[in-house]
Amino acid sequence: MRDRVVAVALVAPATLASLLFVYVFIAWTGFASLTGWNQIRPLRNFLPDFPLVGLDNYRSLFATPRFWPNDIVNTAVFTVVFVTACLAVGLLLAILLDQRVRGEALFRNIFLLPMALSFVVTGTIWSWILNPQTGINQLVDPLGADVARRALLGVGFLQPLWGALDALHINIVRPGLTADPRAALGGVAIAAVWQMSGFAMAMFLAGLRGIPEEVREAARVDGASEWQIYRRVLIPLLRPVVVSIVVLLAYVALKIFDLVFVMTRGGPGVSTDFPSIFLFDSAFGGNLWARGAAVAVVMLIASAVVVLPYLRSQLRAEARG
Repeated sequence: MRDRVVAVALVAPATLASLLFVYVFIAWTGFASLTGWNQIRPLRNFLPDFPLVGLDNYRSLFATPRFWPNDIVNTAVFTVVFVTACLAVGLLLAILLDQRVRGEALFRNIFLLPMALSFVVTGTIWSWILNPQTGINQLVDPLGADVARRALLGVGFLQPLWGALDALHINIVRPGLTADPRAALGGVAIAAVWQMSGFAMAMFLAGLRGIPEEVREAARVDGASEWQIYRRVLIPLLRPVVVSIVVLLAYVALKIFDLVFVMTRGGPGVSTDFPSIFLFDSAFGGNLWARGAAVAVVMLIASAVVVLPYLRSQLRAEARG
């Protein structure tokens, strides 16, 4: 009995803090999104002193072209590119390290180092690198990169591909990079992949090292080559790891703000605008607090759609033991 009281006493402060600073504020934001709180006025009884307007803020939000379809499409495109590239780079690095190369610990730390940086630092570094006036273009163009790029962009049968990539703002073959609306979102994705692919590598490597060596030996006895062992045996066994990586990286992509704000602030135009940038501009730039709260609720719902099924599956797996 005494141990139970001590345990409850230790857990209670964290539980109360979570209830207050997470769930109460989520409820408060949801309530604010249903009011006409679109200018600075004092609160009354900790609630916005404005009448309820129902779902008007949400209707207004989805009638704003900057939010819908621009920001929603940008988020979807960025999430797909970011998660897919992190999976590919992370898996490739993990397979390379899984060969027990000399200096594995050094390479592992090098690949993980970007994760130690904040998105603000990453955004600052990559805004310099991708700056068309002072960045990597100034290094590679004298080596013939600009000639090769122009030749590639001039290939006739590739024009539909370039047009599609231009429309999605991810055509990184364009020379402008973050200054070109046709390529800016791709530039932001490059920076995000650079930072988070090390996380995917660590997850994949842990998964590969967790597979018993007997599985590989059995495949070799059956005559499988190393490539076939990875393709037909090991990578399929990593499916739970892939699901975890996809969910966690998709969650990062849905709420991304600081990296984009530092690199492009949503520009050029609205080519790299995201709901988080729109929220910031609405609430802190235009005092449209109710509209900002509505954006926050939409982002919360999108994150819940990604995360809750994963958490539910994890709880069921734990229950099954």
